[in-house]
Amino acid sequence: MRDPAPRVLAVIPARGGSKGVPGKNLAEVGGVPLVARAVHACRTARLVSEVLVSTDDPAIAEAARAAGATTVERPAPLSGDTATSEAAVLHALDTDEARHGRLADVVLLVQCTSPFLTADDIDGVTAAVLEGADTAVTAAPFHGFLWRDLATGATPSSGHGVNHDAAHRPRRQDRPEDLLETGAAYAMRGDGFRAVRHRFFGRTALVRTDPARVLEIDDPHDLARARALAPLLDRNEAPGARRPGPGDVDAVVLDFDGTQTDDTVQIDAEGRERVSVHRGDGLGIAALRDAGIPLLILSTEQNPVVTARARKLRIPVLHGVDRKDKALKQWCDEQGVDPARVLYAGNDANDLPCFALAGWPVAVASAHEPVRRAARAVTTAPGGRGAIREIASWLLGPDLKSPHLP
Repeated sequence: MRDPAPRVLAVIPARGGSKGVPGKNLAEVGGVPLVARAVHACRTARLVSEVLVSTDDPAIAEAARAAGATTVERPAPLSGDTATSEAAVLHALDTDEARHGRLADVVLLVQCTSPFLTADDIDGVTAAVLEGADTAVTAAPFHGFLWRDLATGATPSSGHGVNHDAAHRPRRQDRPEDLLETGAAYAMRGDGFRAVRHRFFGRTALVRTDPARVLEIDDPHDLARARALAPLLDRNEAPGARRPGPGDVDAVVLDFDGTQTDDTVQIDAEGRERVSVHRGDGLGIAALRDAGIPLLILSTEQNPVVTARARKLRIPVLHGVDRKDKALKQWCDEQGVDPARVLYAGNDANDLPCFALAGWPVAVASAHEPVRRAARAVTTAPGGRGAIREIASWLLGPDLKSPHLP
């Protein structure tokens, strides 16, 4: 029997209490809560099997689930100011093993307080452990001269060179490279971490990351800096980094199952299907419709539920379609819309041909991995949990009242 694929569990500790920045893990950077940013980075990493947020706060748990994570309730003894991140990760690791009947091969500790963490950073530390390291940590090149103030009590300030001889100032290129631990992501062998109960043991791999993205939010000044930097650093990595804004899109086409629903179906004794939709999505669609943006629901399923939903939303629907890309092209021709100016939202493999045709392919957070990789933008909310409302906010603004600019 072949060995199962390595299982990689990403754990994001996110307790509710924070003295430096009250409600820190729900603070928004780039319009996205910090916990959701961390979940997005983990979910878009290629090597992560599951993302688990450990929290004692119902609001954080709700935001984490909306971003596509699983949550575990953190016990009170592990939620105080003196509780360690390792204790939270160990509890999450035990909970995960009880659920899946298998200890994760690699466990990650991912910090919400590093808002500019990338999926590549997470894959980097994961790969280092999968390739033989016991632990791995993100680190950034550092070339500064460190000093320590030796003043004690009444003793005047006295500086001491920590990583250099104060009497000898070599050029940067002549100094050995130091690496600064970023505090963003750590990877550990699952069995080794459980045994030593600490994030560092055995051989530790240092995974280099971009020093421009290194920022830990510990106080309000850090949060202000992160918000100022987000428009620059989010351009390529953060949730919705390549998301369209007003003026980028002339029409919106939406898949149904798994995009406007959570991809589950309830069937009664007579075979009638029921699905769950999100009121926020309905609000977003109504706002797009009222803004004059052409809308279409496009689905391969021939289902009365789809027709009923389209009728309630007062937008057209094409369903029972075998070739969604062909139907999309024909609809664009009829509407006089350039496909390059169409936003198409989907979640599964049958949406990929439309992704190739539309100028703005968007995957919901719960989309399958090949779909997320093919997308130009990925929502932070999963299908059926407000993803369409989120897309509407991209195009119209968060209040859904900004005019559409063709």
